[in-house]
Amino acid sequence: MRYLTAGESHGPQLTVIIDGVPSHLPFHKEKIDFQLKRRQQGYGRGRRMQIENDEVQIQSGVRFGKTTGAPITLVIQNRDWKHWKNIMSAEPNPEFQEKRRIGRPRPGHADLNGALKYNHRDMRNVLERSSARETAARVAAGAVARLILETCGIRVAGHVLRIGEVQARKQEGLTIEEIMERAENSPVRCLDEKAAAQMMKLIDLAKQDGDSLGGIVEVIVEGVPVGLGSHVQWDRKLDGKIAQAVLSINAFKGVEFGIGFAAGERRGSEVHDEISWSEERGFYRLTNRMGGFEGGMTTGEPIVVRGVMKPIPTLYKPLRSVDIDSKEPFEASIERSDSCAVPAACVVMENVVAWEVANALLDKFPSDTIDELIEQVERYQERVLRF
Repeated sequence: MRYLTAGESHGPQLTVIIDGVPSHLPFHKEKIDFQLKRRQQGYGRGRRMQIENDEVQIQSGVRFGKTTGAPITLVIQNRDWKHWKNIMSAEPNPEFQEKRRIGRPRPGHADLNGALKYNHRDMRNVLERSSARETAARVAAGAVARLILETCGIRVAGHVLRIGEVQARKQEGLTIEEIMERAENSPVRCLDEKAAAQMMKLIDLAKQDGDSLGGIVEVIVEGVPVGLGSHVQWDRKLDGKIAQAVLSINAFKGVEFGIGFAAGERRGSEVHDEISWSEERGFYRLTNRMGGFEGGMTTGEPIVVRGVMKPIPTLYKPLRSVDIDSKEPFEASIERSDSCAVPAACVVMENVVAWEVANALLDKFPSDTIDELIEQVERYQERVLRF
C-alpha cells in the first residue's frame, strides 16, 4: 500500500489518497471518524480542537460499504477555512499577500529552514503545510490500515508513559483490551491514575507559565505473525520502517523498541530473548526485551515501540528569533497552539504504526481481496506452528 496527503492547516480541506487496499474489505466510516475524534481529544489541547469536528468524506474506492480495490480518497474538511479564505486564497492578490506576509521565523518550527529551501519570503507557505494538522490525514490512513489488521486478528493499543517529569508506573499483566479501555478513559491516555492526575496538574502549570510539555508514548501491536519484514535488505526491515514512520510525526525526536536504549547498559544475557517451544504455541520467546523484532523481522511476540515527543515550540512565552528582512532580533509570534499534545500524539503514533504493520502484512501475503489475505495468513500460521 501507499498513500499521499495534501492540504494546508487553514486551507479548505485535507485529502488522503490510499492505494493498494484489498477489495471487499468492509469499510466502516464510523471507525475512521472514531480515530479522528480520538486525535482531537486529550488534556492540554488548544482552541483549534474546539473549532474542528473531524470526519471523513469518502470520495472514491468504496461502494456499498466495501472497498473495490481502486484508490480510496478521503477528505477532511477544515471548518476554520471560512475565516482564512482571503489569507489562503489560490487567486493572485499581491497587495494583500504582501500585507499579511510572515517574515519572522519561530524557533523549533520548519519556518526558517523551509523558507531558505523553497525561497519563500512569506513563511506562511511553509508553516501551513508543516503544521501538525496534517496528521489528521495520516490518522485517517492508519484507521483504514486498522480495518485490515482487525480482519487478521491484529490489534493496536497506545498509552502515555511520561509527560514532562511525571513518569507512569509500569502496569504489569494487562491485556491489550484493558490497555485500550484504561487509556481511553484517561484524559492524558495514561494507565496509572495517580500519575495521570500529576500529569494534568503539570500541564495546567505549564499553561499558566506560557510554556509547553513533551513526553513519551508507547504503542503495542498484538497478534502479529512471525516473519513480517525481512533481513535481506536494509530498507525491508520492518522495525526500521516503523522507526521512520514514528520519527515522521511532528515533534517526535526519538524511538526505541522493547528495552530500547537500556540494551546499551546491560549484558547480553540480560538483553536477548531465549527461545522455547510447545505443541500448542510452536516456537516462542520467554521474554520480549527486543519488542517483537529480531533481524528486522517480527518474532510473533507483541510489537512494543516507544516514541519521545518534544514540547511544542509555539509558546505563549515567546522565544527569541531574527526578522528575515531587517535582520533585527524579536520575540517569536504566537500561533494558536496546545500546551501539551502528547495524548493526541499517542493516537497519531498508534495509526502510523498500524499503517506500517498492515503494509508489511500485504507485502508478505497475496491480498487482491480481503478473503484471500485472511486465507493466506491462516495457512501460514498453521505452517509456522507445525515447523
